[in-house]
Amino acid sequence: MALDTVMLSALVSELRPKLESARIDKVQQPEREQILLSVRNNGENLRLLINAGAGSGRIALTKQTFENPSEPPMFCMLLRKYLVGARIEKLTQPNWERLLLVDIISHNELGDSVNLTLAVELMGRSSNLVLVDDDGRIIDCLRRMEYGGDAERRMLPGMIYRLQPEQRKPLVFNCDRARIETVLNASDASKPLDKRLLDGFSGLSPLVCRELAHRAFNDIGFLPDAVEAFLESVRAGEFTPTLLLKDGKPAEFSFMPLKQYGAEYEQQTLDSFCDLLDAYYSKRELLERRRRRARELSHSVKTARDRIQRKLVSQHEELERTYGRDEIRKNAELLTANLYRIKRGDSSVTVEDYYIDGCPTVEIKLDPLKTPQQNSAAMFREYNKLKTAEAHLTTLVAEGEKQLDYLNSVLDELDRAETE
Repeated sequence: MALDTVMLSALVSELRPKLESARIDKVQQPEREQILLSVRNNGENLRLLINAGAGSGRIALTKQTFENPSEPPMFCMLLRKYLVGARIEKLTQPNWERLLLVDIISHNELGDSVNLTLAVELMGRSSNLVLVDDDGRIIDCLRRMEYGGDAERRMLPGMIYRLQPEQRKPLVFNCDRARIETVLNASDASKPLDKRLLDGFSGLSPLVCRELAHRAFNDIGFLPDAVEAFLESVRAGEFTPTLLLKDGKPAEFSFMPLKQYGAEYEQQTLDSFCDLLDAYYSKRELLERRRRRARELSHSVKTARDRIQRKLVSQHEELERTYGRDEIRKNAELLTANLYRIKRGDSSVTVEDYYIDGCPTVEIKLDPLKTPQQNSAAMFREYNKLKTAEAHLTTLVAEGEKQLDYLNSVLDELDRAETE
């Protein structure tokens, strides 16, 4: 599942005591959509991972290790300028949005204190990381967006940073039982219960809607009770980091135990939500990195293979041309035996071919700008050149075919590795 509002609320409650008043020591950007902050608080060194990926957006403390690029990206350099040495003052999740505002106290070039905000937007494909100054203007962002669905939220340096506009649907956490029943009764009865919940309220993810429908036995009469019980547990902060495994692999995570899957999934309770996200995403991202590198390697191997194939075609054509060199040598010898018949400026000469029974006559083309002796010598040079080329090309073709077989075997192994 994607990180929903309730999961983010549970994360914020867990992160506040560890991050508020923490000092930022390092800023790194291992991947295009990842920022890693090394912070220190109460004598403890921590690493805060912020991921703005479409399917892996999250903010959590991590124990994973990451390989950094040889040169930091421009956005990383900008964050280092503003954030290294700064202190995290406060974490805020406004109005149950999938948004975390990290208030930071930094210092400018003159040593004066400045207030900054790092806005972590975890909204699927619209996820972003935005650095905002104390005037509410964007310093820069991970993804610059000049034109989007909302013209008021253009993400460009110098623009005023605005929160996402509120949805037209009522926020479920602000609804009482009467309001919940009114919205459900007005919903489309032809749709499944989870779809009616999802269409009627904001603040609920598809996974939570399916779980509430399951707990209500897919009966509209029991659904308000299930929603009320859910809201009470959320307001009381009753969160349980739950990891669901299928065939031993992480398949889902949640802030509460899930009953909708029955015995199909194995459920594990972890110590913290940061550990939960590490456990879920670490193996998934490792597999994704392997697949990406395999695709890149496969592309490189295919490019090298295609280049060798084109070279082999050209070499085979050149090799075939060398097979006619004996005819050139024979013409050179016939020309040498008949030099007395040729005059300078002749473009051809007709001689008897004594290599064939009956000595039929053959016509040999000449270069009129050359003497008879020069024409004969040129033919012998061409013959020797083709003879040498045949030996060289034969070696090159053998080497090329060997390389081609190897590259084809590498591609075959890569294909097998991707399917296993």
